[in-house]
Parts: sequence; structure tokens; C-alpha cells
Amino acid sequence: MMDKKYADLKLGERAAILSIFTYIILASVKLFIGNSSDSQALKADGWNNFTDIIASVAVLIGLRLSQKPADKDHPYGHWKAETVASLIASFIMMSVGLQVLFQAVSSFFTHSRQAPDLVAAYTAIACGMVMFFVYRINLRLGKKINSQAVKAAAKDNFSDSMVSFGTAVGIFGAQLNLGFLDPLAACIVGLLICKTAWGIFRETTHYLTDGFDVLLIDNYKKTILHTDGVKAVKEIKARNYGNSPVVDVVITVNQKLDITDAHDISSAVENALINEFNVLEVHVHIEPDEEKQ
Repeated sequence: MMDKKYADLKLGERAAILSIFTYIILASVKLFIGNSSDSQALKADGWNNFTDIIASVAVLIGLRLSQKPADKDHPYGHWKAETVASLIASFIMMSVGLQVLFQAVSSFFTHSRQAPDLVAAYTAIACGMVMFFVYRINLRLGKKINSQAVKAAAKDNFSDSMVSFGTAVGIFGAQLNLGFLDPLAACIVGLLICKTAWGIFRETTHYLTDGFDVLLIDNYKKTILHTDGVKAVKEIKARNYGNSPVVDVVITVNQKLDITDAHDISSAVENALINEFNVLEVHVHIEPDEEKQ
């Protein structure tokens, strides 16, 4: 089980590497065309992709650090490295998003209302199509290895493709003597960067403070109660090591069972949660049933 987790992390690096190279190319093209065609929206979209480079690099570093085995001062392993890297990326993304938003708002008062060159719109459409293709690849990989990080990266890819298409709409609108649509699209891109950064920050801090999905814990409990030999679940808690859940549970069994039979029930509970929910580890504490037999 542990070997598969490490193998999945290794495979997940492909998604991060694909995103990094794609974002580098798209950010360079958008910033160059955005400056030459005088499009605030396309430049904002380029800076959006620049933040995505940073986020993808953070995910890649986190994936690699998470693969390090447990050592003397990390007895539980390095699973949370990926989460910490995502938290750092959220701060960088927020700072860039605020800068893009500030520049876009300023352009309403300082920038001319001349419509940008149409090449900016065609560039945005082409980049949106490329990013949608990357989204499909990463989504398929994320589902294959059941990686929340890769699936989240795929959702970010999809969001970026929609931003590019929206940028094109703003530029086309500016061609209809609606020059304000180009800086308006830039403002929307800046807000989307900030929104993405806030979402990553909220999710990572939830994980780092050992927050966990209550509904998922209820599902764990139901599965345990359906395991032969389990009388009751006295206590159940769960936390995440990176994207891998770890469960601590206290169950009661027939007090007349010998230690071997009780251990078999404990193993059955562990296997049920690992097989059904892909849990990383299960720590089971057994107590005798206090009811009269």
C-alpha cells in the first residue's frame, strides 16, 4: 500500500511538469503579444499564467518532498510537504493577483480607450484551447492515481482556459468601440487570481490544522460497524498526511474473545477502510464490550 502511494506521487509529477512547461510558453506569448498589441486583458492573463508556474513548481517540489521516507525527525514521513508548498504558492498568487488588479483599475483612468490589436484576441483563443487540452490530460491522470493535488491542478487548468476565452471576449468587445471592456476583463482576471489564491489558502490551512470532512468520517464509521465482530465505535478521528487520510478509531468487541480473535477484527477494520477509501493508515484500539453477555 505504501509503495503504491509513493508510486502515485511519482506519477503525479508528470502533471506538474506538463503544467509548468505549458504555462512558461503561454505566459511568455501572452505577455509579449499583450505588450505589443496594447491589451491590458491579455497581459493580465499572462501574469495569471505566471502565478500558475509558481503554483505548479510548488506542487512539484511538494510531491518530491512527500516521497521522502520517514526519518529520525519526521517519524510520520513528509506527506505534508505538498500542503505546505501549496500554502506558500497561495501567498505568491495573491500578491500577483492584487498587482494585476491594481494595474487594471489604474488603466481605467490612465490608459487610452483605443482597442487592442485583434491578434491579442486570437492569441487568447489559441492559448485557451491549449490549456483545455492540458486540463483533459491532467484530469485523466488525477483520476487514474486518485490524487487530489493533480485533480485540483486540472481544475486550475480548466479555469485558466476559461479565463483565456473570457479575455478574448473582452478584446473583441473593445473592437466594437467598447474600449472599457479590455481593462474590465483585466480586472476580472485579477479577481480570479485572488479568488484562486484564497481557495488554496483556505483548503491548505484546513488540512494543516487537522480539519477533516465530517461526512467522510461518518462513512468510515458505517463501514467499521458493518465489519464482523465490531459491537460499537466509541471514538473515531481522522487527519490528512498530505492527501492521504489517517484514521484513529476505538471499537468495542465481545469481551470473551481471546487476543488473537480481537486482533483479527482489528485487521479486518484496517483492511476495510484501506480498500474502500484508500486510507493510508488505520490505528485501531480495541476495548471489551461492557454490555452483559
